[in-house]
Amino acid sequence: MLDATSVKRFRGPPRRPRGYDRTGRRIVPETARRADRPGDRRPDRRSGNRYGNRPTMKDVAARAGVGLKTVSRVVNGEPGVTPDTERRVQEAIEALGFRRNDSARVLRKGRTASIGLVLEDLADPFYGPLSRAVEEVARAHGALLINGSSAEDPDREQELALALCARRVDGLVIIPAGDDHRYLEPEIRAGVATVFVDRPAGRIDADVVLSDNFGGARDGVAHLIAHGHRRIGFIGDMPRIHTAAERLRGYRTAMEDAGIPVQDAWMSLGGTDPERVRRAAEEMLSGPGPVTAVFTGNNRVTVTVIRVLAALSRPVALVGFDDLELADLLQPGVTVVAQDAAALGRTAAERLFRQLDGTLLAPERIELPTRLVQRGSGEIPPSG
Repeated sequence: MLDATSVKRFRGPPRRPRGYDRTGRRIVPETARRADRPGDRRPDRRSGNRYGNRPTMKDVAARAGVGLKTVSRVVNGEPGVTPDTERRVQEAIEALGFRRNDSARVLRKGRTASIGLVLEDLADPFYGPLSRAVEEVARAHGALLINGSSAEDPDREQELALALCARRVDGLVIIPAGDDHRYLEPEIRAGVATVFVDRPAGRIDADVVLSDNFGGARDGVAHLIAHGHRRIGFIGDMPRIHTAAERLRGYRTAMEDAGIPVQDAWMSLGGTDPERVRRAAEEMLSGPGPVTAVFTGNNRVTVTVIRVLAALSRPVALVGFDDLELADLLQPGVTVVAQDAAALGRTAAERLFRQLDGTLLAPERIELPTRLVQRGSGEIPPSG
């Protein structure tokens, strides 16, 4: 049994010296290890640097031992600074990693040198060349492009457009998801240039750049009729979408012009998810009087229909609205009604900057032509 004296003397295992681990090795702080590596400039948090706290001109002035106006002159390339002072300021800029705040600079001039682009879906291949064209025009005008996706949600479109306006963009290029754009009226009155592309604005007068959706669809269906088809199916996007409605109208007009009554079972409009499109295609292609040709309303629908047709034992003609990658490498190649996405974006952006330059007056509606690209699938004759 331990007595009180023994308890007092028993203090457990001996303590290891501070700064050493259980194996006896010295513990070296991570910041000290970084300091031993030449060229490593990661911030030492003990010094007060924090992510997001960027160096300012005041910091540069303090380091270089000069006034704030002197730093401003050097940063903006203005005269009135001696070579020695300029050298000290440049050394301070490099040491601190200072970058000029262009936003504040252009705000003083009344322009932010940035425009916003609201797309439907950034993942849609159609919008790649359109976005790139807008960006190229913006760059030629010395402006930065900021884009985002509405995901075909009118509320999200409004939220994104107003968020861009809150960041003081000079203009907006919008592919609309909604049909009421009166929320933009205060922004337009305040001087935000606005152009709609691919679909028109709803309930306001604004510039819009479109493809000839009606004429392109009519020509595509007329092409199938010219190759002997009478039972032609149409699978399109949501009917509330302007482009889908116009392409359906083109389909109906071509059939009417040829004196062909359209059956309800030959038409299907809805979401472009593969399962919905697959069911629609399979229903049209089965039964006692299946369609012998299909006209698809956009490239996403076309891809799914191609997969359905590949599983059939009989040939079915196909014409799709919108071109798609590798369409010419399939057997047969896919005949399409091609619209020029890059031209849409470029025309809309040029129109936007003409608004900003004050050279445009009344809003206009501009329609760009489509073209029929024959590759084989649209030239297959009826099989029965």
